[in-house]
Amino acid sequence: MIGKLLKRRTRTGEDGSIVVEGARKATGGKGKARIAMTMAVFFGIFSVISGRLVYLGFQTPDLSGGPQSRVTASRPDIVDRNGEVLATDIKTASLFAEPRRIVDADEAIEKLSTVLPEIDYEQTYHKLKSGAGFVWLQRQLTPKQQADIMQLGIPGFGFRTEKRRFYPSGETSSYIVGLTNIDNQGISGMEKYVDEQGLSDLQASGLAVAKDLKPVKLSIDLRVQHVVRDEIAAGLERYRAIGAGAVVLNVKTGEVVAMASVPDFDPNNPYNAQEKDRLNRMSAGLYEMGSTFKSFTSAMALDSGKATMASRFDASHPIRVGHQAIHDFHGKNRVLSLPEVFLYSSNIGSAREAELVGIEGHREFLHRLGILDRMQTELPEVARPTEPKIWKQVNSFTIAFGHGVSTTPLQAAVGCAALMNGGYLIEPTFLVRSEQDAMAVAKKVVGEKTVEGMRYLYSLNAEKGSARNARVPGYRVGGKTGTAEKVINGRYSKDLNFNTFVAAFPMDDPQYLVFTIADAPHPEKPGMTDVAAANAGVMAGNIIRRTAAMLGVKPDFSHENGATLVSYQ
Repeated sequence: MIGKLLKRRTRTGEDGSIVVEGARKATGGKGKARIAMTMAVFFGIFSVISGRLVYLGFQTPDLSGGPQSRVTASRPDIVDRNGEVLATDIKTASLFAEPRRIVDADEAIEKLSTVLPEIDYEQTYHKLKSGAGFVWLQRQLTPKQQADIMQLGIPGFGFRTEKRRFYPSGETSSYIVGLTNIDNQGISGMEKYVDEQGLSDLQASGLAVAKDLKPVKLSIDLRVQHVVRDEIAAGLERYRAIGAGAVVLNVKTGEVVAMASVPDFDPNNPYNAQEKDRLNRMSAGLYEMGSTFKSFTSAMALDSGKATMASRFDASHPIRVGHQAIHDFHGKNRVLSLPEVFLYSSNIGSAREAELVGIEGHREFLHRLGILDRMQTELPEVARPTEPKIWKQVNSFTIAFGHGVSTTPLQAAVGCAALMNGGYLIEPTFLVRSEQDAMAVAKKVVGEKTVEGMRYLYSLNAEKGSARNARVPGYRVGGKTGTAEKVINGRYSKDLNFNTFVAAFPMDDPQYLVFTIADAPHPEKPGMTDVAAANAGVMAGNIIRRTAAMLGVKPDFSHENGATLVSYQ
C-alpha cells in the first residue's frame, strides 16, 4: 500500500531527479501551521497590551511622590468675635514635573529660572534627572508666576491646584492665629489648636469638606487687637526696647480680647518667624515681674486675715539676710501703713508682709492664683513658670517684690484679674465665652474683702502713685507698675530693666484689665527715666484711651478715682 502511494506521488524532474509530490505538500502544511501559531501568539500579546492600556486609561494616574490628600484638604475660617476673617483658605497653583518626560533638564531649568530666579539649580537638576514619576518644583505660586511658566511651554511640567492659608490682618494677630505649613497643617497658635481638636483626623479621612466646616470664632476683637499692636509697636520704637507686649482681658469671663507681642511676623510671608527675637512674650516668655508682684503680696496679707488696711510695717531700715540686704528704691525710712507700702512700692514693706504670712502660706497663695503653675488655655505656646525648689526666708522676701520666680505676663494678668473680679480665678480663653460659662469653671481664690481692698489700692496708686500715667478721664483707671532689673546670663543687670504695668477699669466695678510689658526699654528723651511708669504705663493708658469705647465701657465724669477711696480714708 505504501509502495503504491509513493509510486503515485512521484515523478521525474527535468534534471532526472525524482520528486516526491506528497512530501512537498506535507511540508507546506506544517509551515502554514507554524505561521498561524506565530500569528496567534502575537495577537494574544497585543490583546493583553491593548487591554492593559484600556484599563489604565480609566484609572487615576499614579503620581508617585506627589501630594497626599491632606495637602489640598480644607480648613475652617478663623474669625474674630464680630465675624471678621482672621484666616481663610485660598486656591493657589503648585508646579510639578514628570522627570521621565523631561528631554533636556538643563534647558528646562534655564527657562524656569527666568520666572523663578531663586530656584536652586543643583537641587532642581537632581530632581529632573531622578527618573521619578512626579516631583514638586515650587509650591504656592502667584497667578502671574503660573501664567509665565505656562508660556514657557516646557514639556513634562504641570500645575496642581492646592489650598493655602491667607491671613487678612497680617502681623496684627500673628501670634494668636498662628501658622500652617506648606501642606496646610496647623503648626502654631490657634491654627495648631484647631488641628488638635480633630481637624487633622477629618483631613486624613477625606471628610474635611469646606462647606461642612464652620468658622472658629475667637474671643479676639480685631479692632482692639489693631490698637494694641499699634501701641506696642510704637512703644518698641519710641523706647528703643528689644521687645514689648500687651494683653486686654475681660475679667468677668477670662476672654482674651486682644494680645500682641513685638517683634512679630507676617504669617503670609513668615520668612523670619523662627528668628530668636520673634517670641510671643505674653504667653511663652518667662520673666521676673518686679513690683507688679506686690499686688499678690498685699492681697495675700489681706486675705490671710493677719493684716488690714490699718496694719503697719517697719520700713525704717534695710532687712539683712546673711550677706544680702533688702533696700527700698526711694525709701521713706519710716514705718508704713499697708496702703503706703503699696503706694510707695516698698520692697522692705512687701518683705514684711510676706514674713507675716510665712513661707508656706506665701508659696500656697501664689499657686492658688495660678501664678506658678503652667497655664491651661487653647494657645499651645505657653511656658511653665519657675520657682525655687526649696523656699527659704530670703526667697520669700525677694519673691514678695517680684524677684526670684519667673512667670508669663499673661498669667500675671490672670492672677491680677482674680483680685478685681470678685475673687475668682478664671483660666484665660481665646474662644468666645459667656459670663455664665466662665463662672462654671471659675475657682474662688480670695475673699470679697480682699477684692475690695485691692480695688482701693489700685485706685489710690492711680491717683497719687506710679499709675498716674495710665489715667484716662471718665474711665476710672487703677493699676500698679513693676520695674525689675533684667536677668542676663543669670545675673541682674544694673543698666536694663524688664518693665510691667497692670491696669483695671472702671475701678468701681472692673470689667477689663490691661497688662503691658517693655523689655529693656531706654528713656524716651535725655534726662527722662526708664522706669515702668514712663513706658509700660504710658502704653497701657493709650490702649485704654483708644479702646474703652470699643469695649462698650461708657465714660462717667461724675466721679473719678478719688471717689473710690472714701471708704478707706
